[in-house]
Amino acid sequence: MIPLLFQVLFIAGVEAASKPQMGWNSWNTFKAKINESLIKDTAAALVKLGLADAGYEYVMIDAGWQAHTRAENGQQQANVSTFPSGIKGVADHVHDLGLKLGIYSDSGIYDCDFHPGSWGYEELDAYTYASWGVDYLKYDNCGGFQAGTISSQERFQKMGQALKESGREIFYALCQWGHQFPWYWADQIADSYRMSGDIYASFASDKSGVCQTAYCLNTGYAGVSVLTMIRKMREISPFQKPGSWADMDMLEIGTNTMNEFEEQTHFSFWAALKSPLIIGADITNISESSLAILLNKEVIAISQDELGVAAAYIPDQSTEGSIQVWGGPLSHQYVVLVLNYGKETANVDLKLQNLPGLDQLCNSTDVKIRDVWGGKDLGKFTEDIHLEDVAVHQTKVLLISC
Repeated sequence: MIPLLFQVLFIAGVEAASKPQMGWNSWNTFKAKINESLIKDTAAALVKLGLADAGYEYVMIDAGWQAHTRAENGQQQANVSTFPSGIKGVADHVHDLGLKLGIYSDSGIYDCDFHPGSWGYEELDAYTYASWGVDYLKYDNCGGFQAGTISSQERFQKMGQALKESGREIFYALCQWGHQFPWYWADQIADSYRMSGDIYASFASDKSGVCQTAYCLNTGYAGVSVLTMIRKMREISPFQKPGSWADMDMLEIGTNTMNEFEEQTHFSFWAALKSPLIIGADITNISESSLAILLNKEVIAISQDELGVAAAYIPDQSTEGSIQVWGGPLSHQYVVLVLNYGKETANVDLKLQNLPGLDQLCNSTDVKIRDVWGGKDLGKFTEDIHLEDVAVHQTKVLLISC
């Protein structure tokens, strides 16, 4: 017999998020030190730099926007000294630029900075967000211990239902750090869900205590490197599907913590694994090389492909500790990622017949291959692909077509 909670979750369902969301979030760079001018300047930069046209449509205000107490009528309220126009004023400004506004709250009594959470106020808060013109809610799990007698699934589901009844379409993104393995249940509640603890601005070095796999009972709150996040997705990528996306957390591209190859790898895997593409850098002060990576149309197209299938790890073509090979189908092509995470430059040979699912796309033994980051067509191949001088932490992204 199905437990009552999961019967409720199944009946509730979710509106399909047909493609992984794209946008910008304030947390990675600014933490809770945010204000109205910062949000408006960032929204303007999304448009000016061409990021909005590329698909980055959400401007997300993370923790730090609230006053420390609710209003007399019980509503959450903005800090008037940092957000003098209120959230509705900011939303109107963002909408005038052709963008959408996101906001942050928490499933506990307090959020991570001890502002009022939404536990016990879900219906009122959802109605408030809708009245302000909010388009996106990032819903955290800090303070959840104060509502610890209620499961996280039930707390998250309650807000999800409230959003559905708010009278406005609001994208619902869970931030529960991979706790209780949300890839098994979050698709019945939300449009996306975090699959691990917070990302750390490092390509290969984790903070202490970070688990290397997705199935640790304690997934950790923060400190996950790019490489470890990719490692965790070996177990999770088959769960990806339109309607509910596993979120590998925000992009650290443009934070001046990685070289160009590492940033390319970061972007390539987030796109091919169908993670949301949420910029975490200060885009009003971003390098040309980082901006070019975020604007790469071919990689964005992999992310936003209509099929919605994530690339999968291919162990038979990989060498643990040095080379990872991932592959998967797109609507009309096949994508392969070859990552050198060893300690020296490598040559890599790929066997076309060992790429799972490629034979379902191409009946012919001749295929055409394009090197995405190289920006060039490599020609026709029949059996093996030989890649020379793949640099340390570089990822070759190959598009195969018939």
